Amino acid sequence: MMPPLPSEPRPLRVLLAEDDDEMRALLTLTLARAGFAVVALEDGFELSDYVALTQVCGGPLMPPDLILSDVRMPGRTGLEVLAQAQAAGLSCPVVVLSAFADEETREAARVLGVSAFLDKPVDLEVLKAAVREAARAGSPSP
Repeated sequence: MMPPLPSEPRPLRVLLAEDDDEMRALLTLTLARAGFAVVALEDGFELSDYVALTQVCGGPLMPPDLILSDVRMPGRTGLEVLAQAQAAGLSCPVVVLSAFADEETREAARVLGVSAFLDKPVDLEVLKAAVREAARAGSPSP
C-alpha cells in the first residue's frame, strides 16, 4: 500500500457579500485569481442565511475563514450580520467595504472588531492586501 500523498493546503474560504452585481463579480474574480476560494452572496439576507447554516451554528456548511462584506445592502447590513455571527459563536476576521461610511458607521465597525474598513471605490491591490493581512492575523498561531 502506498503512503498517502501530501495534501495541498486548502485555499482560504472568503464569504463575500455585495449587492451590486458588477462589483460582486469583480471582487470574486480578483480574490479567486489571488488564490482564495470565494463564496459570493447577493445581499445581507443571503449572508445571514449562510452564517446561520455554518457548522458553528449547527448547520452543514463549512464556516468561512474570512468575511468580506459591503456595509449597506438590502435586507440586513453587513454590520448587522457580523453582530449575528459573533452572537452565534462564529469568529473569523471581517473586512467591510462602504461607499457611504460616516464616522458613526466606522465606530460601529470598530466596536464589532472589524479587521479593515475600506472605502469604495476600492483599489484592488489594497483590497487583496487587506484580505491577506486580516486572514493572517485571524489564523491560529502554530
